Amino acid sequence: MHDKGTTRWGGAWRWVLPAALLASLVGLWQIAASSGFLANALNVEDFLVPSPAEIASAAWDNRSLLLENAWVTLREILLGFGLALVVGVVFATAMHFSGFVLRSTYPLVVASQTIPIVAIAPILVIWFGFGIFPKILVVALVCFFPITVATLNGLSSVDPEARKLMRTLYASRWQIFRRLSAPTALPYLFTGIKISIVFAPLGALFGEWVGASSGLGHQILQDNAQLETARLFAAVAILSAIGLGLFGLTALAERRVVRWR
Repeated sequence: MHDKGTTRWGGAWRWVLPAALLASLVGLWQIAASSGFLANALNVEDFLVPSPAEIASAAWDNRSLLLENAWVTLREILLGFGLALVVGVVFATAMHFSGFVLRSTYPLVVASQTIPIVAIAPILVIWFGFGIFPKILVVALVCFFPITVATLNGLSSVDPEARKLMRTLYASRWQIFRRLSAPTALPYLFTGIKISIVFAPLGALFGEWVGASSGLGHQILQDNAQLETARLFAAVAILSAIGLGLFGLTALAERRVVRWR
């Protein structure tokens, strides 16, 4: 009983301490902004450094606008991430089964990450227009590499002795993959997913900055041009909340799926 209580309190403190630190930082920000200290320190006008209370007020006053744009961005994130997940897992599996595919494509996969996404996004918009498809591709490109590499590493980390045992039992290659390799790779896959899902909102943001008529990235550009600083911060906060929420859902799914870890 004591161990369970200790574990429960340890789990609670994992959330209490970051929440307390965040509340402290927000409180200091509120004091510094409302007193004019931040504006004086940065040598700018007061409205350019809104307080958390002003940001919250702007978020509430513009809730319909912000939620409408947030849904556009969330849809881009989910579709792009879903595309990257399917393609990444399939591609990692192909590299795992075929040494030729691994040797011929893995260096290209790594090299693709040296190209800045901000350089690719304008080209995709030129090719595919200002619709949702280029944003989905940008998000997919951001998410593809971590998912692919993590899945491949997981498939390659199977215990050789366990593989030998299954072969002695005349298991087929597909049976070894389904009963041994895939379960072994699952924790690695979720690690890649958690990395990707955090960066996915940035991919959507870059795509919307290049060319869009809606979405939080488009809204941020408009607010920046109109000096609507409080609403801009509110849009950034919503984008951050989307990333945190998706990460939390991924962690919850990992606990449900990878029960043996």
